[in-house]
Amino acid sequence: MIIPLLKGLCLTFSRIFSKPITIRYPEQKHPMPARWRGVHYFRKNEAGETACVACGLCVAVCPNTCITLEIGEKPDGKRFPLKYEIDVWRCIFCGFCQDACPVNAINLGQGYEEAHYRKEDLVLNTKTLLSMYEEKI
Repeated sequence: MIIPLLKGLCLTFSRIFSKPITIRYPEQKHPMPARWRGVHYFRKNEAGETACVACGLCVAVCPNTCITLEIGEKPDGKRFPLKYEIDVWRCIFCGFCQDACPVNAINLGQGYEEAHYRKEDLVLNTKTLLSMYEEKI
């Protein structure tokens, strides 16, 4: 009866003076693996606009249909997204949209802190996706 208690106390005392393995989360953040698929962001082109050419492949390949795309056309015939929204509430972060994009416009970053009080804040539009690119530079 006393032997298991002594074994437990020996283990406890051996761990008291060792280096702690916990991370103090708000101050220290755990580095994510290179293949981590976090929050979406848009890449910018030279003009500072989205690099998206509104081909619609990301919309077609999305298994949860969480991407909404309305296509616009410039006077020179180039297409651009008039409205591009990703509903992060429905997204499963599979990365199919990133893989399907021919110009590498949509990417999944390393971010994982997406807690919001309102469900409407989890719908990312073009402006939000571009502002998240600023954080990557």
